[in-house]
Amino acid sequence: MTQTDTVVAVFAEPTRRVTSRWIAAFATAWLGIWMAQLTPVQLLLPAQIDRQLHPENWVDSVVAFGIISGIAGVCALVAYPVTGALSDRTTSRFGRRRPWIAGGAVLFAVALLLLGVQESLVGIGVFWSLALIGFCVLTAALTATISDQVPVGQRGFVSGWLSAPQAVGTILGLLLVTMLFTGQLAGYAVVAILLVVLVVPFLLLPDAVLRGDQREPMTLRGIIASLWISPREHPDFGWTLLSRVLVNFGNAFGTTLLLYFLMFGLNDANAEDDLIILTLIYMVFVILSSILLGRLSDKLGRRKAFVFVASGLQGVAALMLAFIPELTVAMVAAGILGLGYGCFLSVDQALATQVLPDPAARGKDLGIMNIATAVPQAIAPLLGALAVAALGGFQGLFILAGVFAFAGALAVARVRSVR
Repeated sequence: MTQTDTVVAVFAEPTRRVTSRWIAAFATAWLGIWMAQLTPVQLLLPAQIDRQLHPENWVDSVVAFGIISGIAGVCALVAYPVTGALSDRTTSRFGRRRPWIAGGAVLFAVALLLLGVQESLVGIGVFWSLALIGFCVLTAALTATISDQVPVGQRGFVSGWLSAPQAVGTILGLLLVTMLFTGQLAGYAVVAILLVVLVVPFLLLPDAVLRGDQREPMTLRGIIASLWISPREHPDFGWTLLSRVLVNFGNAFGTTLLLYFLMFGLNDANAEDDLIILTLIYMVFVILSSILLGRLSDKLGRRKAFVFVASGLQGVAALMLAFIPELTVAMVAAGILGLGYGCFLSVDQALATQVLPDPAARGKDLGIMNIATAVPQAIAPLLGALAVAALGGFQGLFILAGVFAFAGALAVARVRSVR
């Protein structure tokens, strides 16, 4: 795809298939992004909070982690759609999306480096919030390139390469910071450096340039007003957004406290080792289902049925953990959860690009969709810990996860414009 090709018809629906080089650079960028975002969430950030807090029990630690994540989640609530709206209107000669991808990556990386030297809970909260803002700026622009450049018939497969690196990035990041870069600052530094290095190849690809006369007037009031998308006028966008919120809450409830479930729910003496095993099982199924089922949805021209079944599978996995709390069952549930979530990540992303109300506001509208992924992950640890405390154990938490997943399946069934 040449620069001339990308400049023509900025808002037109893309028809030319993206190349394998484009997909490889896209997947590489997401590998760096997920490693930089999920390694702190899974290990670095909770451990850093523990060292500052010295909690008497694990609930105190999770609540503190949840509060910090929740504050960062509020930042994401604003950063995603605002960044998307600004990138929609960017007239840089480097393109609409590339300046925001580059700027978001730099902010994300610098914030992680500064986070690594924090010695107070306030400092941790401030710089994790800045890191998440950088993550939102970067990913809001990067996901918009799917709608900008990838034809509908290729979006399931391409979205799979957004999803599969999430599982690889999680396990690779954990291995790096537990085996090679074991210090607090070293752990944050390695994922920050890899983030920048792995995003660079995508920045070398062409991006459509928006002319000044094509840009909508940009005012603060106009941007704020554009953030509201009426579910009455655009019901399919509303149902897709609701489904994404529900399913991501269900998945986050089922995964963010898994280590504590092994330690205190199963009294597992080898909880950390078994968590790695469960993560590996989950990873394999996420990778396979996101790529293979994403491509299958392209070939069949169907999205809704895949998302419905994927949501239901996550509900089944959660209920297995709720009613049969055994390690072997947890391994089976990890596979089912990975199968469902991998399919959901890729096909739901493709579905989301097909229900956007306005081709001139793809970045902003996908930014709103991305809120439904980032915010549940940010506040689920706090809500999950409160649920465990209020319901007297992990069974209630996993039942809650299942209910949310099944509700997400019912919501996506209401979509009408996409098969």
